[in-house]
Amino acid sequence: MQLPISPPVEPMLAVNVPEIPVAPGMTYEPKWDGFRCVIFRDGDDVVLASRGGKTLTRYFPEIIDEVRRQLPSRSVVDGELVVIRRDTGTPQLDFELLGQRIHPAASRIRMLAAATPASFVAFDMLALGDDALTHRPFADRRRLLTEALAHLVAPMYVTPATTDPATARRWFDAFEGAGLDGLIAKPADLPYAPGKRLMFKVKHARTVDVVVAGFRWHKSGQGVGSLLLGLYDDAGLLHHVGVSSSFSAARRARLLDELAPYRDGTPAHPWLRGEPGRRPPGAPGRWAGSDTPRGGAGGRGARRRG
Repeated sequence: MQLPISPPVEPMLAVNVPEIPVAPGMTYEPKWDGFRCVIFRDGDDVVLASRGGKTLTRYFPEIIDEVRRQLPSRSVVDGELVVIRRDTGTPQLDFELLGQRIHPAASRIRMLAAATPASFVAFDMLALGDDALTHRPFADRRRLLTEALAHLVAPMYVTPATTDPATARRWFDAFEGAGLDGLIAKPADLPYAPGKRLMFKVKHARTVDVVVAGFRWHKSGQGVGSLLLGLYDDAGLLHHVGVSSSFSAARRARLLDELAPYRDGTPAHPWLRGEPGRRPPGAPGRWAGSDTPRGGAGGRGARRRG
């Protein structure tokens, strides 16, 4: 590839804020619940790069075809890969179906590309033709993005955007049911800074009291890596609903001490037996870890994604 910006490029990120920020020229966009993806196109050469710099190219052949049809022949575009379900009446994003697209077998990749095709939502332009755009303010990049991609048709999209805080609030409230993850706010004068958290994100959050029914050791072998969270149903069965993780090293050590009185080596734990009606840890779910649960035997802090 002979582009002004070459892969890998670490995407610019956003910092969590509790409320929608308001400032002159602030642009608001839906926060798409999918895989972050930077697309590099130089003629027929196309690379799909993940947030971590790994290639996603082989997993989304249908997107490669659309990139060659629709994106400018020399361009670098930042966006999100999503899967949109249309069998529920109202279109909804489905993160679990998207996750199933990452599969080692080429035959299954082709099958999934046909059965659960992905879409791409563009929200930033990093290069166009021979020009790198990362040093230019976001307002300029947004204008170039909408002009260069004005012709896009499904499954390629340009994200909607607004500078009106009231419209942003309506989006935040209305889009949750469609599986979106909140809002992104971008200052108008913001250059593109790879890997830096200079944008703002406001996410939908739900809290629930859960049972801490187990934990996994951290990959370093030191302290608690993640807490296994459960909820009882009306019949008294304990179901695994997700995990809480991303603890600091100090918190991992404290959690180990806090959980010590509750540790039980009995093999009678229902999740170890995998009994019918109980979803074991690791099974698909839409709950992800957020704040550290309080207490040793129960906690508050599971956050529902989307």
